[in-house]
Amino acid sequence: MTPEELKNSILQLAIQGKLVEQRTEEGTAEELYQQILAEKQQLIKEGKIRKQKPLPEITEDETPFEIPKGWEWVRLGDIFINITLGGAKPKNFSNKKTDEFNIPLIANGIKNNGIVGYTSKALIKEEALLVYGRGSNVGKVNIINFPFTPIVNNIVLEFSNKTCLSFLYYVFLLMPEKSTGSAMPQLTKGVTVNKMIPLPPLTEQKRIVAKIEELLPYIGRYEQAWNELEELNKKFPDDLQKSILQLAIQGKLVEQRPEEGTAEELHQQIQAEKKRLIKEGKIKKGKPLPEITEDEIPFDIPESWKWASVGDTCTNIQYGTSQKSLKSGKTAVLRMGNIQDGKVDYGDLLYSSDVSDINKYILLPGDLLFNRTNSKELVGKTAIYKGDKPAIFAGYLIRITPVLLDSDYLNYVMQSQFYWTYCQTVRSDAIGQSNINAEKLKGFFFPLPPLAEQKRIVAKIEELLPLCEKLKWDGQAT
Repeated sequence: MTPEELKNSILQLAIQGKLVEQRTEEGTAEELYQQILAEKQQLIKEGKIRKQKPLPEITEDETPFEIPKGWEWVRLGDIFINITLGGAKPKNFSNKKTDEFNIPLIANGIKNNGIVGYTSKALIKEEALLVYGRGSNVGKVNIINFPFTPIVNNIVLEFSNKTCLSFLYYVFLLMPEKSTGSAMPQLTKGVTVNKMIPLPPLTEQKRIVAKIEELLPYIGRYEQAWNELEELNKKFPDDLQKSILQLAIQGKLVEQRPEEGTAEELHQQIQAEKKRLIKEGKIKKGKPLPEITEDEIPFDIPESWKWASVGDTCTNIQYGTSQKSLKSGKTAVLRMGNIQDGKVDYGDLLYSSDVSDINKYILLPGDLLFNRTNSKELVGKTAIYKGDKPAIFAGYLIRITPVLLDSDYLNYVMQSQFYWTYCQTVRSDAIGQSNINAEKLKGFFFPLPPLAEQKRIVAKIEELLPLCEKLKWDGQAT
C-alpha cells in the first residue's frame, strides 16, 4: 500500500464514521443541521447573507456509502454561510507586501498558499475553505486562516462555528468534486453548492480531526521509508517480472508443440462442457458475448493459440455474500484484503456460520477470486483458491470457475500489464473507490494456448519469478 493509499484509507474510515466511536450524548447531525439552518435564517433576516434557492433533496440512490446512525447526508449549499467566487485581479495591488498593500491575493496554486501578490482590502475576513476552481489544481482545497482576497476562479466557502472547518477540509481531500470542461477543467458554483457530504455531530467532527492528526505523523514516517525503498528498487530491473509475464502471454516463454493440439480445439471442448453443465442444470446459460474483432487484438500470438474471453471460458461468475462476517464461526470468509500479490493470504480472517451462505458461496479448488471494488490502483486484483482450508467469499469479490483451463495460467494473465491496462480502461470511479462489475470481467479477452502449453507456461513462470525476487533483494542488500 502506497503512502497515498494509506492516507486515503484513513480518510475513508473517517468520513464513513469508522475512525472514532459514536457517542449518543453528542447529539445528532440532524439537530446540528437544524441549528445551522436557523443560524442562516437569522443572518438572512439581518441582511448579512442572501436567501438561496432550495436545493434538491438527497435520494437514497445518490448516497455513495453508508454512514452511522446519527449522521446525515447534506448538500454543501445547505450548511455553508456564504460562497464567494474569486474575480479579476484588482487594479491596486503589489507583488510585494507593503504597509499599504498587506492583504494577500490568492489564485489557483498550492505553493505559498496560492499567494500571488497583495492588495489593500480583504474580501474574506474570517477563516475559510478555498477550493481551486480551475486549472491543473482544480478541485484541490486549502484552509486559509488569515484575511485575503480570492482571484482567478477560486471558490471560497465560509462556515459558522457550528461546523469544524478541518473536518470539512479532510472530506474535500477524499471527495473532490469532478470538474467540467475539457480544454480547461473547472468547477462551477452550481456544482459546489450541490455537492453531497456526510455530516456527523460537531463534537464527533472534532474528535475525527484529532484522530486524523494523531495518525498523520505515522503516515509521514511510512512515506519516508517507502521513498527510501523506492530509491533502492530503482537500481534493479523493476520491469523484469512484467516482462516475463508479457513474454508468457505472447507465446514467447516456451515453445509450441504440434502434438499438444490447438486452442481452437480446446475452445470447442470448453463450449461442449459448458453446454453439458447447462443441460444438467449445474450452471445457467449466459448471454452471448460480442465476437472479438481484429481491430481489438493488441498483439500477435502463435497460430495454435486463440483470443478468448473470460465469459466464454469460465462459469459461476458470482458475487460473494453480503452478510456481515464474524470473528469466529464454521467457515472462513475471504475478503479483498485476503488477496495479496496474486495469492490468497489467510491472515486476518473472519468467519460465517450461516449454513445457507456456506452452501451458496463455498469455494472449490481452482476457483479464481476477482476483487471488484477497491482503490483505482488495486481494483481487479485476483488470486486462486487452492483449497487450503474451507472458505466462502465476501461481496467485494467475484468468483470465477475456469472450464478446462489451468487456473494458474489465467491468474498469471491477470497479473500482467496487459490485464491491468484493461482494468484501468473499464473501471468506474466513485467517491474514494473504483469498481469493475461482472459484465466488464466477462468481457476481458486474453490469449488462450492449448491446455498442455498452459501448464508448461505456468511451470516456467514459477521457475523464473523466485529468481526475480532474489535478484531484487540481493541487489538491495548491496
